[in-house]
Amino acid sequence: MIKSETDKKTFSEMWVIPSIQVFSGSVLLALISQVAIPLPFTPVPLSLQTFTIFMLAMTLGSKKGTASVLTYLAQGTIGLPVFAGGLSNPAWIMGPRGGYLIGFALAAWVVGKLYESCSNKSLKNTLLILFAGEAMILIPGALWLAAFVGYSNAFSLGVAPFLAGGALKIIAASLLIAPTQKVFKKLFG
Repeated sequence: MIKSETDKKTFSEMWVIPSIQVFSGSVLLALISQVAIPLPFTPVPLSLQTFTIFMLAMTLGSKKGTASVLTYLAQGTIGLPVFAGGLSNPAWIMGPRGGYLIGFALAAWVVGKLYESCSNKSLKNTLLILFAGEAMILIPGALWLAAFVGYSNAFSLGVAPFLAGGALKIIAASLLIAPTQKVFKKLFG
């Protein structure tokens, strides 16, 4: 009887290593989230969360990258202080940052899917993929924030302050993904 490729994989290859990768990704995101700069004019801080999400999505792929973000959100929901600035909140979706947090999961999936399906992972294509990911965070974030500050203020408080920093994070992630993937492959094969 010929065994399929799935049958040949060990339990460790199928479950243990991917689970460690997902959990490690969520812990990395939680740690990076603690480096946040509050802005006095908006409830949304500056952070490196989007950079980390992009790197996780491109390194782990759409499924494990998204699972890492969802695990991070679950950690905050159960009360662990993982959100930006050490916050935790079981009702995080009800606050002004809820749309951005939902956008994190959307961005991880979109960036991961686009990067996986991209046959030419050139700098230009990677930049375009990451700009799409940034949109997946900023659009739901600003729309949700509008419920708290009004639609007329949503762009000026929830998008404009983050455009320059977002562009820098996109450029950094685009330049760092190749060396990061080499290290990741050495660690996990």
